[in-house]
Amino acid sequence: MSKKDVLVYDIHGFEKNVYQDLFEKFKITYDWVEVKLNAKSAILAKDYRSVCSFVNDKIDKNCLLELKNNNVELIALRSAGFNHVDLKAAKELELTVCRVPGYSPNAIAEFSVALLMTLNRKIHRAYHRVRELNFSLDGLVGFDLNGKTVGVIGTGKIGKIFSQIVSAFGCHVLMYDLNEDPELLRLKNSKYTTLEELYKESDIISLHVPLNEKTFHMLNSNSIQKMKSGVYIINTGRGGLIDTKALIEGLKSKKIAGAALDVYEEEENIFFQDLSNQILTDDLLARLLTFPQVLITSHQAFLTQEALKNISETTVNSLLTWKQNKTIDSSRIVVG
Repeated sequence: MSKKDVLVYDIHGFEKNVYQDLFEKFKITYDWVEVKLNAKSAILAKDYRSVCSFVNDKIDKNCLLELKNNNVELIALRSAGFNHVDLKAAKELELTVCRVPGYSPNAIAEFSVALLMTLNRKIHRAYHRVRELNFSLDGLVGFDLNGKTVGVIGTGKIGKIFSQIVSAFGCHVLMYDLNEDPELLRLKNSKYTTLEELYKESDIISLHVPLNEKTFHMLNSNSIQKMKSGVYIINTGRGGLIDTKALIEGLKSKKIAGAALDVYEEEENIFFQDLSNQILTDDLLARLLTFPQVLITSHQAFLTQEALKNISETTVNSLLTWKQNKTIDSSRIVVG
């Protein structure tokens, strides 16, 4: 029996129709499964040339070995991040890994602002109150963003758009990045600075950096102590950027006045599924959910029609060119 082109792992209802239409249009043979790609589920790929994985799959060395043993040639990530892949092992095994380097920075930047506005003005709490016919305004006082200092850590495509939006609100923007963007230097009331000054001066801090060895737990007990009392934290990057235990202590001490998180460092077996009839066994997440000044969403910042279209088209194009001549646009290659 000849192999099919791709097995799509961790497929979700919101993306099935998009991929099905493209696969059929370009005559790519496929199947999909709802299980995550990991060392145990990799055996399912034995009859496929490629696998397509999602952001919370666990593609470690054992998983890669199983894929290699089953003659899988390509791992197509339908995400920009690749911190869930053992890149060293992939290179040693001569497996090609590709990704979607940029699908809609606007989606994530806009969602970051939406989280900030919702948290600050207590919109989520007001919504639930009104549905219970409670029209009291007590406890719903927020603050004007105009005139506040916003620290933006990471000014790539997403951080850049976020900086531009909050600047338009009249905020002072302190930016930190290893590479300064000349266009952002022209923003009114904005400047690049050190992390030390950003922590000290910011009323709001938003994270827009990739997760790697240098950025893992960059917000920890030490960095939180350097922050202004009453700071707000926004994270739509990766959960591992924040030490959750330190965040909880900061909330308890009121050093941190509020946090809006679209990502969580142990989200792998929690997000993207319905656990409403189960007991939450993650004690740290359960504790975070008890704080009225914490807003958590389930890694949905990317979830717009435009982003889904871009992700699917880029992923399918990579699969198609690989099928035709074993090549992929170099900008998408992570290993290979």
